[in-house]
Amino acid sequence: MNLLDSITKFLESTGFAILGSEGGVATLQTIVMLIIACVLVYLAIVKGFEPLLLLPIAIGMLLTNLPGEGMFHPELFMTSGAIDYGEVLQHGGLLDILYIGVKTGLYPCLIFIGIGAMTDFTPLISNPKSLLIGAGAQLGVFAAFSGALLTGMFTYGAAAAIGIIGGADGPTAIMVTKELAPELLGAIAIAAYSYMALIPLIQPPIMKLVTTPAERKIRMTALRPVSRTEKIVFPIAVTLVVGFLVPDARPLIGCLMLGNLLNVCGVTERLSKTVQNELMNIVTVFLGISVGATATASNFLKPQTLLIVVLGLVAFSISTLGGLLTAKIMNKLTGGKINPLIGSAGVSAVPMAARVSQKVGQAEDPGNFLLMHAMGPNVAGVIGSAVAAGVLLSCFR
Repeated sequence: MNLLDSITKFLESTGFAILGSEGGVATLQTIVMLIIACVLVYLAIVKGFEPLLLLPIAIGMLLTNLPGEGMFHPELFMTSGAIDYGEVLQHGGLLDILYIGVKTGLYPCLIFIGIGAMTDFTPLISNPKSLLIGAGAQLGVFAAFSGALLTGMFTYGAAAAIGIIGGADGPTAIMVTKELAPELLGAIAIAAYSYMALIPLIQPPIMKLVTTPAERKIRMTALRPVSRTEKIVFPIAVTLVVGFLVPDARPLIGCLMLGNLLNVCGVTERLSKTVQNELMNIVTVFLGISVGATATASNFLKPQTLLIVVLGLVAFSISTLGGLLTAKIMNKLTGGKINPLIGSAGVSAVPMAARVSQKVGQAEDPGNFLLMHAMGPNVAGVIGSAVAAGVLLSCFR
C-alpha cells in the first residue's frame, strides 16, 4: 500500500465521510441526535438540571451517535434469548461493557446503597403516618400506566416503564425499564431526570391550586425524638416486610436499607462515607454514560419519545396531586394538625421535593418550618416508588 492509498483509507474512515455516505435521512437523524446531546450538555452545565447524571447521559448519547466504529451495539442486548455476555466482552465496544451494569441491574442497586446512607429516616419513624402520603403519591405511576395503554402505542411492559416516571426516582425508573422496555431506556431516563430537576417549577402551581391560604399556614407540632434502637430496627423491619410482600422489590429496598443501616448503626462510619461519596460518584458516571448510549437515533427519534415526555409530565403531576390530596384528607381526619403542603413531598425526589414544600409554606408564613415534616413523606416516597416498581415487575416481567 502506497502513501496515497493510506491517506485515502484514512479519509474514508473519518466520521465526515461515513456521515456523508449514510444517506439523507440517516444523516439528518444523526445530526439531530448530536444536537440533542449538546442541548442536554447545556441544560446540565448552564441551567443546572440534575448535572451529576444528565451530563454523563448527554456524553453517552454523543458518543453512541457519532458516525464510525460503534461504541455501543444494541443488537448484543436486544435478543429474544439469553444475552451472550462472553460475546459482549469479546467483541463489544466500551459502552457495551459499561452497559452490562445497567442490564444486570447492578448500577441502580449500588446507587440505592448510597441513597440509603444519605437518607435520614428519622422524620418517617417519628411520624409513621407519612407512609400513607408516600403511598398516595404513587397515584401518578398507575395513572400514566393506564394512559400509556389507552394510546395503543405501548405494550404492558412499556406502559409500566413509562408509569414509573411518576415515582420521581431515576434509578427505579432505569431498573424497571431495563427489564420491561430496554428500547425505551434513553427516553424514559432523560424524561425522569428532567422532571426531577424541574420540581421547583412543576410542583408549586399544583400545590397552590389544591390548597387554601389557611391550609398553607398550618404550623405542625415538633416531631418526637427517635432513639438509636429505632433507627437500627427500622431498615431491618422494612426489608423483612417488603421482602415478604413484594419479592421483586427486594434488590432496591434491600440496598436502600443496607445503606441506611451502615449510616445509623454507628460502627461502619468508613463504609457509610465510602458509599455516600466514592461509590456513589463512580456508579453515577457509569450509569449516566450507559443510559445515554441507548439513545440511538433508531430508538430515540420516534413519535413514542414525545408521548413518553408528555406522559411523564402527567405522571409526575398526578403523583404530586395524589400526595397533596392524601395530606388534605389526613388534615381533616386529624382536626387540622397536618399542613397539606407536605403531601407534595411524597414523590421520592429527596430532598428537593421537601424543600419545595418548605418554600411554598414560608411564602404564606415566613415563620413556618415544614422541612423536617416534609422529609417524612419524602423518604416514604422512596420506599413507595421501589415497592411500586416491584409490583410492576412481578406483574409484567
